[in-house]
Amino acid sequence: MAHRRGLLIMLSSPSGAGKSTLANRLRQWDPSIQFSVSATTRAARSGETNGVEYYFHSREEFTAMINEGAFLEHAEVFGNFYGSPKGPVLAALDEGEDVLFDIDWQGGQQVRNSLRAEDVVSVFVLPPSIAELEKRLTGRGQDTPEIIKGRMQRSRDEISHWAEYDYVLVNNDIDRAEAELRAIVTAERLKRSRQPGLIDRVRALNVEFEERT
Repeated sequence: MAHRRGLLIMLSSPSGAGKSTLANRLRQWDPSIQFSVSATTRAARSGETNGVEYYFHSREEFTAMINEGAFLEHAEVFGNFYGSPKGPVLAALDEGEDVLFDIDWQGGQQVRNSLRAEDVVSVFVLPPSIAELEKRLTGRGQDTPEIIKGRMQRSRDEISHWAEYDYVLVNNDIDRAEAELRAIVTAERLKRSRQPGLIDRVRALNVEFEERT
């Protein structure tokens, strides 16, 4: 039996608010946290490797996987499909391993309604301001002005879903936001409901009491 039930840690934010940076830092803090590698129909960018950043599929392949029930969640974003393969995630949780999702609110809703909803810890990351959000998107130098404009338009809708999450962080300082995220994960790991061995431990303590009388 696993020493505890694994967490399904779900990070969401509008593009540019810092969820990917926080996800990377969380895994550097605890390398045992597994990252759920998403599948997508978008083309690989320079330097990306299949199975590392994403699993890259054609739309036909992705649609077939949806029909097979292979995803824990999936959504279409900016004309491309994204989804989280179900098998590796469920296997990791059953072994008591934590799995990290860098996911949008649409996928988040599906995960919260999934068969493992009780293991979800959801965190939404807000930017300190909309001006700062646009500055970050522009500073990355990854997208055209048209794509940045689309991301900014979408961000308002994404932010409107903040209240659906267990925790909300304001990323005006990445080090502070990271410390807060670590604290959330630590506290969630210690919840009584996630420690199946506690009953046996308390029983053993009671046996010790009886032996002393």
